[in-house]
Amino acid sequence: MNHSDHVALIREGVAGAGGEWADLGAGEGAFTLALADLLDPAARIHSVDLDRGALHRQRRAMSRQFPGSSVEYLAADFTGPLDLPPLDGVVMANSLHFVRAKEEVLARIAGLLRPGGRLVIVEYDADRGNAWVPYPLSFTSWAELAPRSGFGTPRLLRTVPSRFLGRMYSAVSEVAPREG
Repeated sequence: MNHSDHVALIREGVAGAGGEWADLGAGEGAFTLALADLLDPAARIHSVDLDRGALHRQRRAMSRQFPGSSVEYLAADFTGPLDLPPLDGVVMANSLHFVRAKEEVLARIAGLLRPGGRLVIVEYDADRGNAWVPYPLSFTSWAELAPRSGFGTPRLLRTVPSRFLGRMYSAVSEVAPREG
């Protein structure tokens, strides 16, 4: 996939949302760059990954392609507590399939979002993995897991064929209203 493919996968989930976003499990930043392409120039993106080298390469790519974008780089494990401001949106592209205990992690992510905040995921549409994609999350399973994790019903955005595990999808879900 190339940059325009990444943008197309998340465009509908990002369009019209506010300007404080995080890319969790960002790696070298394919979807951080897509966010920079889609969001208003005044937006702020928090790029989170454990790999400092990947974040460094991402920073170089961002300065070449989107020098006016505001990006904060955080070397951290997104499965644990994160020091982030309230967010309008989170992108998790090809990162949830490394997490076995998804419900707990997703509930923590829901707590990072402002009311009406969005979670856009890009994942393999399968529930059985392999050595490279150990814990994929099909769209059907995401639809069942979302309400237990603090999200509303997910909306399927796009699907694309993949030579690994058949196909990938993108979906968006808003954080469920908090009671009390």
